[in-house]
Amino acid sequence: MNIAVAQLNFHIGNFEGNVKKMLEAVETAKKQGADLICFSELTTCGYPPRDFLEFDDFIDLAEKAVATLAKASHDIAIIVGSPSRNPVIEGKDLFNSAYFLHEGEIKAVQHKTLLPTYDVFDEYRYFEPASEWNIVEFKGKRIAMTVCEDIWNIGNENPLYKICPMDELMPQNPDFIVNLSASPFSYIHHDSRKHVVDANIKRYGIPLFYVNHIGAQTELVFDGGSLVVSPNGKLHDELPYFEECIRTYSLGDVVKGEKDGSQENTKMALIHDAIVLGIKDYFGKLGFKKAIIGLSGGIDSAVTTVLAARALGNENVRVVLMPSQYSSDHSVKDAEDLAKNLGLEYDIVPVKSVYESYMDLLKPQFEGLAFNVTEENLQARIRGMILMAMSNKFGHIVLNTSNKSEAAVGYGTLYGDMCGGLSVIGDVYKTEVFELAEYMNKDGEVIPVNTITKPPSAELRPNQKDSDSLPEYDVLDAVLFQYIEKRQGPKELIEMGFDEKLVKRVLRLVNINEFKRVQTAPVIRVSSKAFGMGRRMPIVGKYLS
Repeated sequence: MNIAVAQLNFHIGNFEGNVKKMLEAVETAKKQGADLICFSELTTCGYPPRDFLEFDDFIDLAEKAVATLAKASHDIAIIVGSPSRNPVIEGKDLFNSAYFLHEGEIKAVQHKTLLPTYDVFDEYRYFEPASEWNIVEFKGKRIAMTVCEDIWNIGNENPLYKICPMDELMPQNPDFIVNLSASPFSYIHHDSRKHVVDANIKRYGIPLFYVNHIGAQTELVFDGGSLVVSPNGKLHDELPYFEECIRTYSLGDVVKGEKDGSQENTKMALIHDAIVLGIKDYFGKLGFKKAIIGLSGGIDSAVTTVLAARALGNENVRVVLMPSQYSSDHSVKDAEDLAKNLGLEYDIVPVKSVYESYMDLLKPQFEGLAFNVTEENLQARIRGMILMAMSNKFGHIVLNTSNKSEAAVGYGTLYGDMCGGLSVIGDVYKTEVFELAEYMNKDGEVIPVNTITKPPSAELRPNQKDSDSLPEYDVLDAVLFQYIEKRQGPKELIEMGFDEKLVKRVLRLVNINEFKRVQTAPVIRVSSKAFGMGRRMPIVGKYLS
C-alpha cells in the first residue's frame, strides 16, 4: 500500500477553497501512485473554527465538503478531518471526526476522544468525546485512525485524561496508525511531538503517519513537520516546516525502517520562519496586501520591518520615521539606512510641532506640574495617530512593534505605540529580539549594526534608556520567562536566587498591566505561553499586585 501525507494550509470557513485544495492534492497523490491520502484535523473548515461551530449552516457546509470529497474517492481512499453532528441529545452537539472515504462513500468515521482545554485549546466547549473505537480495513490492512491529542495519552500516563484511545484500538490488531493533527507551533513543540510519537512507537510497535497542519490563523501558527515513523523507532521522514507538501510512502518501506529522515532546526530559524508565515497568512487570508510600520531606529521596529518585508515583499511595506526633539540623529540615520537596505518606501514626519501644539493646548491644566510619563505618552500617541491616519488613507495595516518584555511589564502606551492590527514580535522577549536581529544579518548586514549595539531607548525624554525604568533585560527576561512560561510564583523565583524586591516589582508590573494586553493587537504565538488566547488572567485580580 502507498500512503500519501498531505500537509496543507487551510483557511477557516473557506469551504470552497479548502475542498478545491484537497481535490488538487488527491490528483497529485494519485499521480504519485498513492492508494490512500491523509489530510489533517478539521481540514474541511480549518482549525480552530471556534464559535463558527455554533452555526448550523457552518456544519452543513462541512458535511457538503465531505460529500464532495467522497465523490473523488473512487480511485483512492481519503482520510479527512471534519466536524460531525452528534445524533444523541445528551452531550455536546458535535464531534471532531476523522472520515474514511472510499468508492464514493463514507466508509467509516472515528471521533476524537481526548479534547484539550489547556493553553490555546478549548475543544470541550464544542465537541463530545468518542465512546467507541474501531479500526478501518482497507486493501488487506487494518488502520487505527486517531485525531491529534488522541496519541498524547500513552498508556494512560497523561493525568489530564482517563482513556487511552490507542489502548482501546490495539486489541483489534491495527497494522498502522494515522493521526490527523492541528498542532500549533512553539519553538520547543516539535521536540515534544517527536517524543510523543516515539513513545507511541515503543508501546505499540506499528508504523505511524502523523499529518499536521501548516499555515497561520491570526495568533496560531501551524508549522507542519509531519512525521512518518517506522516500527523500529526510526524517523522515516519529516516533512518541511512552514511549507505545503504532499509525499507518498510505501508502507512496506516504512515497515522496514531503513531510512532516517530527521531535520535540524535552530530556535531563531524557527521563530523567524513562524513569524514570517504568521504575517503572510494574516494579510493573505484577510485580503490585505500592504503594511505600514513606525520605524524609530530601534531594534524592535527594525526586526518587525524586516519580518514584514520578508513576508509581504519589500514593495508592500511602507515605513514612517517620526522623530521628535528627543530623537538622536543616529536613530534617524539608522532607520533611513534600514529602509534603504530593504528598498522600502519611507516618509519622515517630524512630531515636534504637533507635540508643542498639544503642550500649548494643555498648558492651563499642566501649569506648574513636572514633566513625567504624561508627556512621554503624548508623543507615543501622536505617532500612533499619524500611523492610523496613513493606514486609513492608504489602506495599509499598521503592524505593532512591541516585544514580549515590554508587553509583560506595561512598558508601552495604549493608543500609541501599542496600536496596530497584528503584534509581530509580541511573543519574543527583548533578549530574543537581539538574537533574531543577529540571525537576520547572518548573510550580510540588513539591520544596521548600530541598531543592534546601542542601548535600548524609547527616546521620549533627554538621554533616556530603558534601564532607567526597567531592570536590565537579561535579568528581566529571566524572571518573566519563569513566571509566564513556567508559572513559577514569587516563592519559587526567590528560591531560584532572584532578588526578592526585584521579583515583587516585576510580578506586580505584569499583573497590573493586564488591562493593556487585553486591548492590544493579537500576538503571533511562537512560545509555549504567549499573551492572548492561551493566557487568561483577570484584570482586577489581587494576586501579587
